[in-house]
Amino acid sequence: MKTRVAVVYGGRSGEHEVSLVSAESVIAALDPERYDVVRYLIGKDGRWSPAPILPEPGANPGIDVVFPVLHGTFGEDGTVQGLFELAGLAYVGANVLASALSMDKDAMKRICRDCGLPVVEYTILTRDRINAGAVACALPFPLFVKPANLGSSVGISKAHDAPELAAALRLAAEFDRKVIVERGIEGREFECAVLGNDRPEASMPCEILPSREFYDYEDKYELNLARTVLPADLPETEISEMRRLAVACFQAVGCEGMGRVDFLRETATGKLYVNEINTIPGFTPISMYPKMWAHSGIPYSRLIDRLIELALERHRAAKATRFTR
Repeated sequence: MKTRVAVVYGGRSGEHEVSLVSAESVIAALDPERYDVVRYLIGKDGRWSPAPILPEPGANPGIDVVFPVLHGTFGEDGTVQGLFELAGLAYVGANVLASALSMDKDAMKRICRDCGLPVVEYTILTRDRINAGAVACALPFPLFVKPANLGSSVGISKAHDAPELAAALRLAAEFDRKVIVERGIEGREFECAVLGNDRPEASMPCEILPSREFYDYEDKYELNLARTVLPADLPETEISEMRRLAVACFQAVGCEGMGRVDFLRETATGKLYVNEINTIPGFTPISMYPKMWAHSGIPYSRLIDRLIELALERHRAAKATRFTR
């Protein structure tokens, strides 16, 4: 019997279009001899087509496993994962808590820091308490300003002086009520893919070479000018350390299934910093998560198979958990 896979995509976030492209790539890679695909498209207004997944156990008999391909808010932040939990469905990727922690850049950095992982110095502001002067006194320029809960570099700016900082804070606050400001690292950007549940493994990392001053939304998805180096051109000792840190970050926030950990390497010191973790990394034709695994010996279609296997494995284990006396 074929496994019935519900691919949930689209969504209300600023990454709606990216999700559409990722979902089509995932669907194309699902072997029709093994899987029946059911599409669930969520519009920008939050409406489901053809109908929503219902939050009741047994209410969705046409689904064996859900493959969420939802990037950003309302898809990668634990909200839709909560729906799948209520529905008693197996689903690919991180659970509610891990998704929420990973999505919130402040919470994720706190967890990593408490686990002894290197993170860049930062400060947090809220939409109703934006104080550019205080930030400029606390951290040196240049600064990166980001919405705390968003992905694909939406709403991110690099500020070189006080006027740019004020404008960057206003922009970030449009996308989230919490804003994170980080010390700008002059150096190189890397990514490393992680796969697994209880015994996760890291791929060979890659280096991102932006065509602009930093790897922003346009550079990722519109200009097609950024370059990647896979495997990353680093000494073996640094590659091993990056892979170790990727798994450590994945485990620190409690991820399962998949995750892509992004790193910064400071040129002046050679120090590696964990920048962030993405629990539903891109699956577009240019996305690095599947490319890194393909380089590491797991081709795209086999990667999709493995993620579904991991989801079903976790779901079977969860059935052993008691919820009542």
